[in-house]
Amino acid sequence: MVPALAVALAATALLDWHAVCRDHRRVERVAKPLVMVLLGALALALGAGGTGTGWLLAAIALGCVGDVFLLGDGEPRFLAGLTAFLLGHLAYVVAFVSLGFDPRWALAGAAVVLLDLASAGRGILVSAARQDRTLGGAVAAYMLVIAAMTVTAWGTGRPLVALGAVVFVASDTVLALDRFVRPRPGSRVLVMVTYHVGQVLMVLGALR
Repeated sequence: MVPALAVALAATALLDWHAVCRDHRRVERVAKPLVMVLLGALALALGAGGTGTGWLLAAIALGCVGDVFLLGDGEPRFLAGLTAFLLGHLAYVVAFVSLGFDPRWALAGAAVVLLDLASAGRGILVSAARQDRTLGGAVAAYMLVIAAMTVTAWGTGRPLVALGAVVFVASDTVLALDRFVRPRPGSRVLVMVTYHVGQVLMVLGALR
């Protein structure tokens, strides 16, 4: 069961990345949420669903909801997707805290967060607030929550979880830079690759 789900997940992710690269929106509408459905199925097969790890399933489900919202255009859908992902990060926080908390690892995670905020976060916040104050507030709240997710991911002391959180932060940073600061060629593909890889690493690391 696990090998078959892993192969299906990898194949669907590759299909989604190709669809994004070629701008095949019809394929993307199916493949993008299906990746998260398969990740949830893989997590279940690996034992998720008990105390603590059940929150991983909630995070994956909320990520799937966010993906569906972001398949459309417009600020309302973006804010809805942002809210879903914010709640998903909170679910990851609960899951990671349940795995344990090593202050030394958490401190390293905090350093990663501060580096990201210093290099890209400030510009993203300023640009988002300049477009719309409500949007700027929503982005600021999201950044605080993903910072907490990163610190608690590192706090688990599990390298795969910590690496996955960093890759996930990279995905969100590229997405925000592309949307609020300056569009960059190929950014959509990079966002999806890092988004999927980051979550897979976090889930596998948490369930090992």
